[in-house]
Amino acid sequence: MGRRNYRSWRNNIFWKGRQDSIQSPTEEYQCSGVLETDFAELCTRWGYTDFPKVVNRPRPHPPFVPSASLSEKATLDDPRLSGSCSLNSLESKYVFFRPTIQVELEQEDSKSVKEIYIRGWKVEERILGVFSKCLPPLTQLQAINLWKVGLTDKTLTTFIELLPLCSSTLRKVSLEGNPLPEQSYHKLMALDSTIAHLSLRNNNIDDRGAQLLGQALSTLHSCNRTLVSLNLGFNHIGDEGAGYIADGLRLNRSLLWLSLAHNRIQDKGALKLAEVLRAFELTHTEVVERRRLLLEKGTQERSRSPSSSRHGDSKTDREKSQMVGISNSALVDKTDKTQTMKTPKGLGKKKEKSWELAKKEEKLGSGQSPTQGTPKKEDATKAGKGKVTIPEQKPSRAKGIKIGSREKRSILLESEQLVVEATEVVNPLLEPVEHRDGKVFMPGNKVLLHLNLIRNRITEVGLEGFLATVQYQMQFSKAKSASKGPVGLLWLSLAKNCFAPQCPAYAIIQELMLPRDPIKAKLREDEAMAFFP
Repeated sequence: MGRRNYRSWRNNIFWKGRQDSIQSPTEEYQCSGVLETDFAELCTRWGYTDFPKVVNRPRPHPPFVPSASLSEKATLDDPRLSGSCSLNSLESKYVFFRPTIQVELEQEDSKSVKEIYIRGWKVEERILGVFSKCLPPLTQLQAINLWKVGLTDKTLTTFIELLPLCSSTLRKVSLEGNPLPEQSYHKLMALDSTIAHLSLRNNNIDDRGAQLLGQALSTLHSCNRTLVSLNLGFNHIGDEGAGYIADGLRLNRSLLWLSLAHNRIQDKGALKLAEVLRAFELTHTEVVERRRLLLEKGTQERSRSPSSSRHGDSKTDREKSQMVGISNSALVDKTDKTQTMKTPKGLGKKKEKSWELAKKEEKLGSGQSPTQGTPKKEDATKAGKGKVTIPEQKPSRAKGIKIGSREKRSILLESEQLVVEATEVVNPLLEPVEHRDGKVFMPGNKVLLHLNLIRNRITEVGLEGFLATVQYQMQFSKAKSASKGPVGLLWLSLAKNCFAPQCPAYAIIQELMLPRDPIKAKLREDEAMAFFP
């Protein structure tokens, strides 16, 4: 055996034995729920001699402390300096760049970790193994933020496998500054994912990555029903990628907030995004799938309805049911034009009532019968047809979004409760449609509340498309004035694009969107109350 082969064999034996001796005590260790203690103990058992410390995340605006005060002199071990850099202290500059795991606590309790922030140091496979042990006991964990941690497609898969082990309160994941060669970010939006807020800024996502993300939002046979906000800012998405995202919004009815700011979207991509937010034409495959769903729904309703006679299994009744099936398949498109359906020959009154009942359920949505629901959930295109249970928030009464007085974020968090659960959502293809010139048109996506397209390459041509969308949504919302909650965009950000701020189309859009903005409406109300108490 040569010297080089001997060294390789010796190293393999050494590391194999070392890992065996390290992993066995790790499995025996019972985490206490205190992240600082558990992380340090597990890292030590895994053989790490130098590992990041767990420190409290500093306040956004810490109070200023004069450096001349000796009693307030900063030290290297001061955790307050881990996320903020004091210009008057050379030591604090080094502390700022020292790898740490910053945590934000719900209360002044070491067991109530609400958010975790990791930035600027490489998170490897073994560290994720440590996290898989110490994160599940954190019962109040809501967010994980990984900023420039050197993720790879492999470690991203490991991270995704870790998420189901965490508490059900984990709803937010931020992976900013982690470009991946295969751009496999769409795996975070799988059908079994529970992530509600996802930020993928500054990841060099191009049109190919946007295609995967658009398909994760929705396809003809699948749809993400948990994601509420998606941040794709500061990437390389162009017109083709914007078209893929628009395709994902066709049948998605859960996403409320979308940012495509600081990308490369021009007029072609902007027009596709604007088109999906107003009445758009269904493709041939979508029409075929819609007919299949309507026929399947009618069959299910007929099977639930009681038999019209005591001899329901007789040959005559079976023949009638066959005639009903044939008639319904032939008239399936005509139900879109009329509110009721003519009863085929031989069909009893109970069959007709069951069909009308099915139509009422289609209007109410949420999978509820008319006796269970209320008129507040009447519109199938609303964001509020159900709610997602969020342990840290009070359950919503589905009365629409409450207007916050400070930030849009509060409105987004409250509107998250109005997202439909997977078991209650109505397929968008079953929404009421309009027939024009032999074509079928859907009302468009009215669930998206916020669209950010700041600093792209949109000109006045793209503005005209969004102007038509805003005008359509305003007319649609007036027609649905009886329904509670928002219908359509509340915020549309188009500034810093390739058009003059004095552009007429841009001025009209701003004027039309002004009364729809709940924050500005609240400010105007407060100003009015100040002048007229």
